[in-house]
Amino acid sequence: MNFTEAVLAELQRLEEGNLTKYETVLQSPQGGTVMVRGKSAVMLASNNYLGLSNHPAVCKAAIDGIRTYGYGLASVRFLTGTQTIHLELEKTISRFLHTEDTILFSSSFAANVAFFQAVTNEKLGCESYKDVLYSDRLNHASIIDGQRLCKPETTDRKIYAHGNMQDLERQLDEDRSKGYRFRLIATDGVFSMEGDLAPLAEIFALAKKYDALVFVDDAHGIGVCGKTGRGTAEEFGLTGAVDVTVGTLGKAVGGAAGGFISGSKALIEYMRQKGRPYIFSNTLPPAIVCGSLAAFHLLVKDTSIVRRLHENTAYFRKEIAALGFRIIPGTHPIVPIMLGEASIAQSMSAELLKAGVYIKGLWYPVVPKGEARLRAQISAALSRKDIDRALEAFNKVGKKMKLL
Repeated sequence: MNFTEAVLAELQRLEEGNLTKYETVLQSPQGGTVMVRGKSAVMLASNNYLGLSNHPAVCKAAIDGIRTYGYGLASVRFLTGTQTIHLELEKTISRFLHTEDTILFSSSFAANVAFFQAVTNEKLGCESYKDVLYSDRLNHASIIDGQRLCKPETTDRKIYAHGNMQDLERQLDEDRSKGYRFRLIATDGVFSMEGDLAPLAEIFALAKKYDALVFVDDAHGIGVCGKTGRGTAEEFGLTGAVDVTVGTLGKAVGGAAGGFISGSKALIEYMRQKGRPYIFSNTLPPAIVCGSLAAFHLLVKDTSIVRRLHENTAYFRKEIAALGFRIIPGTHPIVPIMLGEASIAQSMSAELLKAGVYIKGLWYPVVPKGEARLRAQISAALSRKDIDRALEAFNKVGKKMKLL
């Protein structure tokens, strides 16, 4: 079998879960509503939690950024890729998260890949050593892929049951006397398939007890969780306490692209020297940097945006459950609507689009078999009228498909 034949065979095998097959092309900017196939639809499938991806102030800042600083820098940071705005954005993020310093990456995926290999594959003054990573079973693919780059001869990788602190402590306790150089607990702040939050307070207590570092990928938490949107750490009263925070500029904060690591000055300076995706990738373009700065300024200046997101989320969660749909309980804007079978999720997504609601389904292998769902994602950009329109469509389609 040649390469092309092998690829075609694999595509045939993946036909049921073919992601491209279910792509829908938008004909408008991202907002509370979008244009699809010439018709308006309520957007319930976007990471645009704060509605900033098409905010006039963010768009203006991006345009002004191009006019002032150009389209791109054609280089990496240490050559010609650092402008005053890059330093300003890093300082802005640090102030927002109450950390000492921040380093920008092309994406949060790149940030995760950079961190794990840079820390565990380097001697850091130790000629002979071994580290251990404890990772939640449902952590994002970027954490998993980052940890795959850790050399097995220098790093033990362990997985604890999702959100299960008894299992995590059992593993930490078993390893207490093994002489590891670094112990590191890695978790998503918010798990994107479930919409649940990591039990950070309990994780911190265990980290203190067993002398471990805490790493949090807060891609779905920053701008969303906590009273002022400072993330999962703020939700648990731990703002500024996380050893390593990874975040994104591609979701709540502007919705374009880019990621970052935030933490101590020593860690960030080390990542500038050892983070390969940082050293060998082009710098973020001025439009994204300036747009992200505007997004953070809006978030700091107007906390009502976060409050509106929380209010919209609470309302949708209450009303969708009242219709009779089964959802995973929680407070996050990710609201999984459990349907069971992949075919039901696929059909309902298509029917809802016809009824004016843009929402996507998730099924195996993205989620376990028998746990297919629609993942609603609520935004501050949604008006109460938009949400009611969506709920009416859910009610209509649910009855039509005999799900209610």
